[in-house]
Amino acid sequence: MIATLLALVIAAPAHADTLVDNVNGITLDQQGKVVRFTGLVIDEDGKVKQLLDRKDKRPERPDFKEDGKGRTLIPGLIDAHGHVMGLGLSLMTLDLSETRSLDEALAAIRKYAADNPDMPWIIGRGWNQEKWGLGRFPTAADIDAVEAARPVWLERVDGHAGWANSAAMAAAKITAATKAPEGGRIETAGGKPSGVFVDAAAALIDAARPKPLARDLDRAFLLAQAKLIEQGITAIADMGTTIEDWQAYRRAGDRRQLTVRILSYGHDVGDMALIAGPEPTPWLYDDRLRMVGVKLYLDGALGSRGAWLKAPYADAPGQKGLPLLTPAQLRNKMVRASMDRFQVAIHAIGDAANAEALDAIADLNADLPGERRWRIEHAQIVDPADIPRFKQLGVIASMQPIHQPSDRLMAEARLGPERLKGAYAWRSLENAGVRLAFGSDVPVESANPFPGIAAAISRTDAAGQPFGGWHPEEAVSRESALDGFTRTAAYAAFAEDRLGTLMPGMRADFLIVDSDPLLASPDEIRRMTPLETWIGGSRYYRKKGG
Repeated sequence: MIATLLALVIAAPAHADTLVDNVNGITLDQQGKVVRFTGLVIDEDGKVKQLLDRKDKRPERPDFKEDGKGRTLIPGLIDAHGHVMGLGLSLMTLDLSETRSLDEALAAIRKYAADNPDMPWIIGRGWNQEKWGLGRFPTAADIDAVEAARPVWLERVDGHAGWANSAAMAAAKITAATKAPEGGRIETAGGKPSGVFVDAAAALIDAARPKPLARDLDRAFLLAQAKLIEQGITAIADMGTTIEDWQAYRRAGDRRQLTVRILSYGHDVGDMALIAGPEPTPWLYDDRLRMVGVKLYLDGALGSRGAWLKAPYADAPGQKGLPLLTPAQLRNKMVRASMDRFQVAIHAIGDAANAEALDAIADLNADLPGERRWRIEHAQIVDPADIPRFKQLGVIASMQPIHQPSDRLMAEARLGPERLKGAYAWRSLENAGVRLAFGSDVPVESANPFPGIAAAISRTDAAGQPFGGWHPEEAVSRESALDGFTRTAAYAAFAEDRLGTLMPGMRADFLIVDSDPLLASPDEIRRMTPLETWIGGSRYYRKKGG
């Protein structure tokens, strides 16, 4: 795959006018209205020069001409919330995301350990005790039964908890006397750490494990980039960029290997300031890379019961989740970033976290002039009384439709029926006038945007369940789903002047697909894959046989 990445462009030479003709072209204009066309002219800078209707005259002698063969052409899809390096590293380490039981996970650990005898630690991610139907968190003893000699450290699918074996806890000097840091929780059994570390407590093990080398990060990035382009993602908001991640992106850019567009949000204000200095960076590498803002974590995730709720969990009456910042800490970080014009994106999943994020924004709106475009990431569980405040305060709801079918049964157990009214409430937010930016949260979910679009319009999973959709009143239209993955995803990162539509003057980032997503059924959309992916007027991916 790496060799392929080094020679990604397979057609459409740079610095030449290109005509892509005979297509069923679809885009949204700057106001969100659907525009259809049959031909696309790209200028020498990789921007859209002209959209052509069937009756319009074609350029007589374009430098390059591509016959679309009547297939559908749509804007390149933008993932408004993902983790680029997390995706790349997940492609290099043990992946437990497809395991359906604890036994399957343990078998995968055993095989991976046997296949990699020289690795000092076994590192991986993707486990989900809810998917396994385990009824409890896994334990160190579970792993010890298949790999006791080497430390094992496995991130939960949501990235908000980790699972260690006894050797990993010993390496990190974890004992019964170890206290969880603020914003974290150590799961225990018999008064001793049982092997699962939630949210801030995961840092106790992370500090002991080997860190990836620069060459590991370079390889991880190239793997992630290839996967994203294959899935039709032409730009992605990288939520939580570290200085090490940024340096890998810069190395790729310097080597002319940076293709996907990365809209970067620093991992807290420290990395933000270290990377960008006194203000957001300019666009780099022909609009391929820019640091826009900062990502702040206000709570954990629902699956690990770290999401901060107003009332206790229905299935854990003594727990309300974990606020990761005090009100003063949150506001101090927001002011620090905003005074230097960095955009603030706040991770908030539980209803208490969303309310606190909105309170903080309300406190600061009066004191911070200019357009802030505050973002709340996930906004999964919102008190219905707080939904109008998103619009009143000018907050963008950055949401991941694919979380809803993945989380449905777990959310019902965690919350109970009465508190589901503000859960994954896309239509309610849209009806309140809130702009919805859609993404995947990759590698928590696959970056493939088409199942996300299908979930957004149907509220069903890959099997079409539940029949009629889960709380179907919260589904959005096909146009809104496409908008969330294109125009508003660009707007949400201050990139609407160059990305998100195919109107003249915009970057010519687009996909060729086999059916019309504005007409296809949810099941057809779910199965769609890009036949071709073009970025900046050049083709970087063609499906075999496509």
